[in-house]
Amino acid sequence: MLSKRIIPCLDIKDGRVVKGVKFLGLRDAGSPVEVAKVYDRQGADELVFLDITASFENRKTLIALVKDIAQNIFMPFTVGGGIGEIEDIRNILNAGAEKVSVNTQAVKFPELISSAAKKFGSQCIVVAIDAKKKDAGWQVYINGGRTPTGIDALVWAEKVARLGAGEILLTSMDYDGTRDGYDLELTRAVGEKVSIPVIASGGAGSLEDFYNVFTQGRADAALAASLFHYNEFSVKQVKAYLNSKGVPVRL
Repeated sequence: MLSKRIIPCLDIKDGRVVKGVKFLGLRDAGSPVEVAKVYDRQGADELVFLDITASFENRKTLIALVKDIAQNIFMPFTVGGGIGEIEDIRNILNAGAEKVSVNTQAVKFPELISSAAKKFGSQCIVVAIDAKKKDAGWQVYINGGRTPTGIDALVWAEKVARLGAGEILLTSMDYDGTRDGYDLELTRAVGEKVSIPVIASGGAGSLEDFYNVFTQGRADAALAASLFHYNEFSVKQVKAYLNSKGVPVRL
């Protein structure tokens, strides 16, 4: 079995790390570069950097900040926010990121996924899916969780996998920032629909939550933000706990 990955996430607004609940009520959590360096020292497997207002504000990702982070860490990292064209992806990869995460523009122009996968390789292309419960399923949202699309999340997950995405970053908007645990039902449902890795996001509040999302939610990686930002647990503590429970992790 492949090792499960623990991935801190930096939500960036106005050049600072922020965190909210269900995509609302954002509060400051520090300097992106300094926070990234802490997670690098803690042994995080990867880092995700999301410029969360770029698409809504109709602007590009903060390339200078991407370069600054890349020069200060040694772990792989993924960048998302404001990516709408092949040139945007090239610029971010050239700035030092290993992967890019696309969401809003991928929904609007699905051909971006296939074009990017062909040009840069599927391993570089992550499709972020922000999903919220609706009736018996889940609906995809774009523009940083502001805009419902009417698209079923499971149908969309299957489509992005077919188009060449190498990974899905799946955020439950209902659980985001709540500390109530990951949305196991949503994560498992998406994981059963696709053969590419699924990163679970939204709701981490305890060590048990990580164990549950790997064993019950069948996630390949678990992303967390506020739990790490406010020093409730370190990445090392999470990995040590998982290792003690028999979940394969890189120590």
